[in-house]
Amino acid sequence: MITSEQASRLIDISAVRTKHTLKDIESLVHYAKKYKFINVHTLPNWTSLLSEMLKDVPDVFVGAPVGFPSGGHRTEVKLKEAELLLADGVQEMDIVMNVGRFLNNEDDVVLDELRQIIAITPESVLTKVILEINVLSDAEMERACELVIESGADFVKTGTGWVEGDANIERIRKMKQICGSRIKVKAAGGIRTPKEFLELYDMGVERMGINTNSAIEIVESFS
Repeated sequence: MITSEQASRLIDISAVRTKHTLKDIESLVHYAKKYKFINVHTLPNWTSLLSEMLKDVPDVFVGAPVGFPSGGHRTEVKLKEAELLLADGVQEMDIVMNVGRFLNNEDDVVLDELRQIIAITPESVLTKVILEINVLSDAEMERACELVIESGADFVKTGTGWVEGDANIERIRKMKQICGSRIKVKAAGGIRTPKEFLELYDMGVERMGINTNSAIEIVESFS
């Protein structure tokens, strides 16, 4: 059985909704320190502050998104955002793939954009590419995974959590089968229970994005 400490090292917690304020960020950091969640994720305008708040906590990493939540920003905008995040001390970047262009069968455009962003990112900073699988068919999900693998990213991620859907356990299982050992998988959105967590853990999912209350309940269930 997994321990609470092991579980917390697989969980990213976040405050990336429109309504989140400094009070929410402070709460997030408090729980990240208490439970040693591996990553704290905020919207980009909070990244420099988050970096300062976590500067003496080496085992909790600073996360932020690029092109969030739609992925439809111009490439130049995504590149500038990534550049500013790096300057602000980001340690993990979750990059939203341009899903619209992908669904328009412009794979070369999508791949080129991802490669440009990853090219300016130091190896010490993890990159995760968000697919938004709730708007993709299984065949499209497989094609998208192959693109992300080709881009050189560290992780492929299921979604932003902004598109409706449950934990997608069986679809994530398919994603993990597609990716194998070629790239790590982050599952995000709808993971609420220890049972769902363990199903994903048992299939080899390397990271999970879980809302803070559910993350605490899950970790404490393994104590």
